[in-house]
Amino acid sequence: MRGLAELTGSARSVTLPSMGDPVSEILSPSPYPRLTWSNVTRLIRLKNQTGTWLLVLPTLWALVVAAGGAPPWHLIVLFALGSFLMRSAGVVLNDLADRSIDQHVARTQHRPLASGELSPMHGLVVLAVLLSLAALLVLQLNTLTILLSPIALVLATLYPFAKRILHIPQAMLGIAFGWGTIMAWTASRGSIDPPAWFIFAATICWAVGYDTIYALQDQEDDRRIGVKSSALLFAPYTWLAVGIALGTMLILLGIAGWVARIGWIFYAVLAGAGLFCARQVVELRQPVAPARAFRMFQDHVWLGSAILVGLLAGFLL
Repeated sequence: MRGLAELTGSARSVTLPSMGDPVSEILSPSPYPRLTWSNVTRLIRLKNQTGTWLLVLPTLWALVVAAGGAPPWHLIVLFALGSFLMRSAGVVLNDLADRSIDQHVARTQHRPLASGELSPMHGLVVLAVLLSLAALLVLQLNTLTILLSPIALVLATLYPFAKRILHIPQAMLGIAFGWGTIMAWTASRGSIDPPAWFIFAATICWAVGYDTIYALQDQEDDRRIGVKSSALLFAPYTWLAVGIALGTMLILLGIAGWVARIGWIFYAVLAGAGLFCARQVVELRQPVAPARAFRMFQDHVWLGSAILVGLLAGFLL
C-alpha cells in the first residue's frame, strides 16, 4: 500500500505466509516491542525523501510567485521543515491504517508496524510528536495560515482511506500536497489570490501524473488486494491520462505566471518541461518495467526543481 508522501519503493509481490513458514515467525509481534531511533527512522522512511521533495517543491513555487521572486528565508525554512514533518506524519498514518494488509505484501511486511517491531501505540506516539512539531512551526505564521492548517491534517488523514474508495486516489494525494501551496501563499501575502488557486490546481494535476506512473509498479498487487488506483482505472490508456494531467499542469502554471507577470524565461522553462513530459508519455505507450516506472517517477523531482528555477529566473532576469 502506498501512503501520503511515501511515494517511494519498488515493485512488490504479495506473499501469504503459512504455518511453519519463516515469514510467519518474522511477522509475529515481539512481546516487548521497543521504540528505538532505528525503527523510528525506518517508520518515517528517513533514507528516502522523494516524497518530501514532491511536497515541498510546489510550496516553494507558491512562495516565489507570492513574493515576486524573493521569498523570505524564514518562510522557506519553515515550509521545508513543515513538509518533512507532514510527509513523515503521512507515512505513519498510512502504515497505521494499512498494517494488517502490509503484513501480506513482500515489499512492506518488514515495516515496523506491520512486523510488530513497533505497536500501534508506538506509531501514535511518533505521529503525535511529528504533528506537535509541525504545529509549533505553523504557530510562527500569520492568523489566516494557522486557521487553514487543520485542513492539511484532515487531508493527510483521509488519503490512506481514499485508495479504498476512489478510483483515482492520486487526486486526493494532489489535494493534500496542493494545500501546502495555499498555506504558503497566505503565509506570504495574508490572502488567497488567483495565482494561488492556479498553482494549487497545477499541483493536483502533477500528483495525478507522477503518482499514476508510480502506481504502474503495483498494478497486479493492487488488483489482487483490492486497492484502487488510476493505473488500474486507465489501464492501456494510462499514457493518455498522464499526458492530459501533466499537460494541464503546465497550462495552469503558465496561467499563474501570466497573471503574476513573470518574465519570458519562465515560459521557456515550461516549454522544456513539456518536452520532458512528452517523452515520458511516449514511453508509457509501451509496457514499462516496475524499476523503470519508479525511475520515471523520481525524475519528477528534477522537473519540479526546474520549474522552481524557471520561476526565480522569470522574476529576477
